[in-house]
Amino acid sequence: MGAMFSAFVVQVFMRYAVNRPVAWTLEACLTAWLWLVLWGGAFVVKDRDHVKFDLFYVAMQERGRRVFALASALAILAGFIAALPGALDYITFYSIKSSVSLRIRLDIVFSVYAIFAVAIILRYGARVVTLLRGTPMATLDGERRT
Repeated sequence: MGAMFSAFVVQVFMRYAVNRPVAWTLEACLTAWLWLVLWGGAFVVKDRDHVKFDLFYVAMQERGRRVFALASALAILAGFIAALPGALDYITFYSIKSSVSLRIRLDIVFSVYAIFAVAIILRYGARVVTLLRGTPMATLDGERRT
């Protein structure tokens, strides 16, 4: 966030104080935002912190919750596994191009998506195993006991 804000301040200063806008600041902000969101989604944001539409889920008993959680984890896992080869192919294809202003190879810029996808596959693979082992749903849902 600091890098994004710094680039933004430089852009505002150059555009309005010096009257000579620079293009690299936009590219720096976009690249930093991409890495921030995907890296955060892979390693920082916990499953319980995601927005969920869980009206039916919370109304169910333990077994129903387990079935819903298992079905959603398997769907996410299958989707990311199915998409991974195409995503990796697309990322490696971009090794022939560089960003316009900063001249960073685009495969490096977009490689964070591969990191994100692998982290999600590992996270939901572990969730499937945990669900199948019978861990109490209150533990998985992150419910706090008071």
